[in-house]
Amino acid sequence: MMKQDPLALLPEIILALAAVVGLLLGSYLPRKRQWPVRLLTALACLGALVATVTVWSEPTRTVFGGTYAIDVATNAGRAIVLAAVLLTLGVTAGEFRSSPRESELYVLVLLAALGTIVLTGANDLLLLVAGYLLASIPLYAIAGFAKDDSGTEGALKFYLLGALLSITMLAGATVLFGVGGASAYAELALGAAPTAAVAVGFVGVLAGLLFKMGAVPAHFWVPDVTEGTRPPAAAFLTTVPKIVAVIATYRLVASTMDDTAVDWPLLMAIIAAATMTLGNLAAFFQQDVRRLLGYSTISQVGYLLMAVTVATRSSLALPGMLLYLAAYALTNLGAFAVVCALPRLKTIEDYHGLLRHQPWLAISLAVCLLGLVGTPPTAVFAGKLTVFTATLDGGYAWLVVVAAVNTVASLFYYLRWIVGAMRPAASSTRPALDRWSESTAYVAATASVVVGPLAGLLLAVFRGELALM
Repeated sequence: MMKQDPLALLPEIILALAAVVGLLLGSYLPRKRQWPVRLLTALACLGALVATVTVWSEPTRTVFGGTYAIDVATNAGRAIVLAAVLLTLGVTAGEFRSSPRESELYVLVLLAALGTIVLTGANDLLLLVAGYLLASIPLYAIAGFAKDDSGTEGALKFYLLGALLSITMLAGATVLFGVGGASAYAELALGAAPTAAVAVGFVGVLAGLLFKMGAVPAHFWVPDVTEGTRPPAAAFLTTVPKIVAVIATYRLVASTMDDTAVDWPLLMAIIAAATMTLGNLAAFFQQDVRRLLGYSTISQVGYLLMAVTVATRSSLALPGMLLYLAAYALTNLGAFAVVCALPRLKTIEDYHGLLRHQPWLAISLAVCLLGLVGTPPTAVFAGKLTVFTATLDGGYAWLVVVAAVNTVASLFYYLRWIVGAMRPAASSTRPALDRWSESTAYVAATASVVVGPLAGLLLAVFRGELALM
């Protein structure tokens, strides 16, 4: 008998209802006064967050015929995405306030958040593809929301690569369904299937997830979209999709690939090493701060994929990955909040003298950038250390060495920005400031520092098993 239990999806239902209400509400509100939709979005996220925390301690289970899992990975994904959306509202409020299309933006954000959360709990190939599409289509619209030349170019590249890899993902899912005899992860019989067919199907599905997280070789859209779209949109696009894609990949390999002859851990290790290395090397001499952050997000995905590599080999892999994801969301959004707070500053040179004009904003920038490196006592340090430990425990010492070298190398381009911000200004003119984004930067930077010492408690909360049936 198929277990339904719609209340198990209460956070998702809240987001879906809020998107519908927001769309209707925006149709009746004056075009210059659509802030109630922003308020509705915030309330929906808070309500969904409360619903998530309420059921966190309940036993792991699957619902709707085993297609959707309710476990620690799903609940953590929900909580991180919802918190990230709340921070995103802080950086969008100033730029899109009084915009005639403000309500449309927040409806798209709600739908994208809904699709990404579905990806975290998808326990079935068909639901994985459906969640991927639900998450992708609003993201394409968000990327080109400003309708300017650079944003349109970035959105077009984003869409074309996404369309190609979504077809690849669907083809891979079809192959796995054909050789495994089912679409549900728990029912896939891949152990006895031809190894070559399993490898082809797995790589096809993985290609779509790599695109969503911006990992090599599906990373090409990240710097162009980050530079071309509006900074608040770039903050959302480089944070939320990556969170859920990493969790979805972890669930896929841990639930379906362990009994196969495919050496998927080696494949994931190679992708992780290539992703962190390319992201760091490409960021070295970037002058545009948004493009630099775009390559930075690529490198961070490489570190996160280390946990996926040892998903079935270390008990620290899952809690370490979830802690790292939460820390990354806070810190990356904090760095983007500084960029959004200073909309006229485009290059590293433009930030010279920031300490003199905006000392607290300069300190927040330094905290977030050093946090992305993994400097103690920030949250990323705790997450990265746990993931490194899990990878070493899983037998991939060479990958830990590569990651450590990359971490040290990344100091170069982060310090270029920080040192520039601390230098004397060539001009005495104070830069224009977005107060909403400024406040968000302070919140994110403070949270990044506060969460670090609480890493032990969070690791305990993030411990658990994935739900199979």
